Amino acid sequence: MKKNIIVIAILLGLVGWGAYDTIKKNEVREARLSSNEQAIADSSLTVGINQGNLAPDFELQTLAGESVKLSDFRGKKVIVNMWATWCPPCRAEMPDMQKFYEKYKEENVTILAVNMTTSEKNVESIPTFLDEFGITFPVVLDEQNEVAEIYQVVALPSSYIIDANGVIQQKVIGPMNYEMMENMVSQMR
Repeated sequence: MKKNIIVIAILLGLVGWGAYDTIKKNEVREARLSSNEQAIADSSLTVGINQGNLAPDFELQTLAGESVKLSDFRGKKVIVNMWATWCPPCRAEMPDMQKFYEKYKEENVTILAVNMTTSEKNVESIPTFLDEFGITFPVVLDEQNEVAEIYQVVALPSSYIIDANGVIQQKVIGPMNYEMMENMVSQMR
């Protein structure tokens, strides 16, 4: 009988903790969305992760410790790419991403690569990966899994194609090639 009471108490504690944790994460997500909504008070767009929504803003650090916000790129077409060093499809698309970036970086088009840092076995592998592929576009670290949660990343790579007004035009799950990137960006207004 005493064991049953202890087990029930433990289970209730775990359920309570799970509920508390979920509520806290939702509060953080809502606060972020609210700050995005304040930033676009004059707009009729909804902040969200679907096509036609204003992309949720985020602020992350580069490997050098510099802060970068998605909203820093307003006025440019942006491919936000979520990736990790251990991901074979991510490795496959990186050369095409670099080639695309080199061709279009002077035309108000950029790539913002968001490393899913919590999934990495070793953070030190990130600079090695970037050097190996000659990556020169901006790379930020999602060290607290914030962007992965906001953008509901379930597979890597995942990319959002965002127009110069910050509106999501397309979501791509899986690797992209050079031609796909060119087609998607050229179709934007």
